[in-house]
Amino acid sequence: MNRTELIAEIKRKKSFLCVGLDTDMAKIPEFLKSSEDPIFEFNKAIIDATLPFSVAYKPNLAFYEAMGISGMESLSKTVRYINSLSDNVFIIADAKRGDIGNTSERYANAFFNNVDKKENYNALTVAPYMGEDSIKPFMGFDRAWVIILALTSNKGAFDFQMDVVESGERVFEKVLRISSQWGSVENTMYVVGATKADMLLDVRKIVPHHFLLVPGVGAQGGSLSEVAKFGMTDECGLLVNASRSIIYASKEKDFAQKAAIEAKNMQMEMSKLIKLYSKL
Repeated sequence: MNRTELIAEIKRKKSFLCVGLDTDMAKIPEFLKSSEDPIFEFNKAIIDATLPFSVAYKPNLAFYEAMGISGMESLSKTVRYINSLSDNVFIIADAKRGDIGNTSERYANAFFNNVDKKENYNALTVAPYMGEDSIKPFMGFDRAWVIILALTSNKGAFDFQMDVVESGERVFEKVLRISSQWGSVENTMYVVGATKADMLLDVRKIVPHHFLLVPGVGAQGGSLSEVAKFGMTDECGLLVNASRSIIYASKEKDFAQKAAIEAKNMQMEMSKLIKLYSKL
């Protein structure tokens, strides 16, 4: 999906919601656990229920890798299912890859040029610590996006990201400035945590037009209205991720319906914020 198509979907659904598929066997409803593939059945129900209100889905690969082959099969079926939908849905692999040379090339092919084209993703999260040659291999694919970690929402972000370097910049600002030269607004996004919403002003001074993937709204306590106030552009420029607050809204047989209610509530608020802060 290219930038124009993504913006069109945001405008059509009046939403910039990304639903995080951080699916944990221990947290899904008990009645699903006797099915042939509980993880996929849970994901499919969540996707079907929230699709009218969301423009993106973000499987966190760690939750699937931890279950071995069965988990990866569930993930494969989930991605294939999303790609089969009539809606133009943006799929993010939250994998935080980052290596050099042919290793990055193999990672890039795994996510963007899979042997089974129905398992391709639209975007991949990457860690920039190893520099340009660890990121560039991911940028060689048409209509594929690289989402670079910049300012994260966890407490450990203060261990390195806020340090001031010799240039007078903080580390996350240097990451933004330098990495923004590797790609463009057409193929590069940044992760900026919602729990640091006021710092979106500083982020926007460096990358005024790039899309931002913003986790931390919902269970982590980030404010959607503040994210929009400080980070939204004329074309929206945001994908706000919510995981636990939506997918685990209920552990009963109504889990999908409750997920839909949570997603719709976010979409309704997003619709107002789009009207207030963008030109869509």
